[in-house]
Amino acid sequence: MRGVVVVGVDESERSASAATTSCRVAAALDCAVHAVFVTHVPTSMLAVLAGVPSAASDYVDARREAVWERVGPALDECGVEVKRVDLEGYPPDTLVAYAAEVGARMIVVGSRGRGDLASLVLGSTSHRVLNHASCDVLVAR
Repeated sequence: MRGVVVVGVDESERSASAATTSCRVAAALDCAVHAVFVTHVPTSMLAVLAGVPSAASDYVDARREAVWERVGPALDECGVEVKRVDLEGYPPDTLVAYAAEVGARMIVVGSRGRGDLASLVLGSTSHRVLNHASCDVLVAR
């Protein structure tokens, strides 16, 4: 293998599509795929769960299981080496930092298709990754 393609995965419907796309790209580039799920517990959720560490842990574990269940089949059929990575932090910044750390040739992220207004209010992972990554970025629909 000559490198790594990092794919950001989450519980969205388009995540499995991004995983499949990353596998095709990785095969063409003779790379491995690092599928990265970044746990980001919103501040409001932390406030509700304050003092209840097991509830916060259960929440994170449930999200992680849901993500790997959704994208697992696509990764299992990838045809190249796949590494599943669980990280914590703000998803776009954590993806960019991880990709830089492993010397990724490309980052693949899905597009949720929220539109300009929703992205302005909620933030756009793909937009932030596009603007901050030091490697190529592919936004998969």
